Amino acid sequence: MKTYSAKPTEVNQKWYLIDAKGINLGRLSTRIAELLMGKHKPTYSPNVITGDVVVVINGAKIKVTGNKLTDKFYYRHSGYPGGLTETSLKEMLEKHPNRVIEHSVAGMLPKNKLKAEMLKNLKVYATEEHKHEAQKPELIKVEA
Repeated sequence: MKTYSAKPTEVNQKWYLIDAKGINLGRLSTRIAELLMGKHKPTYSPNVITGDVVVVINGAKIKVTGNKLTDKFYYRHSGYPGGLTETSLKEMLEKHPNRVIEHSVAGMLPKNKLKAEMLKNLKVYATEEHKHEAQKPELIKVEA
């Protein structure tokens, strides 16, 4: 019996909708990463994007435990001396709530050329409105 290997032309992508309201950031991110990689499918291949498209709504209403709102920081550097900027999780949720989920999911995806392609299949919205009703995404419940 030969081992099955998926080909890019054989992949059928489905659309999933996840409501992030009141769900822990880590639990939400692991479920999204699993759907983006395609590990929930029997046709999973690590060298082909077999995953689906994930639409996340209410990204601003995620839950974190402990003191992460004030103690967790996101860092970026301008490239100039003294150009390090740090932003707390609380500030990031107020200014760019979608980036929190995108950053968390990006850290859980494989570190190779497919990562950028998988992240293109992630759509995060801070509110309930999204523009993907035409694709009829299937609602998925994530355990809180």
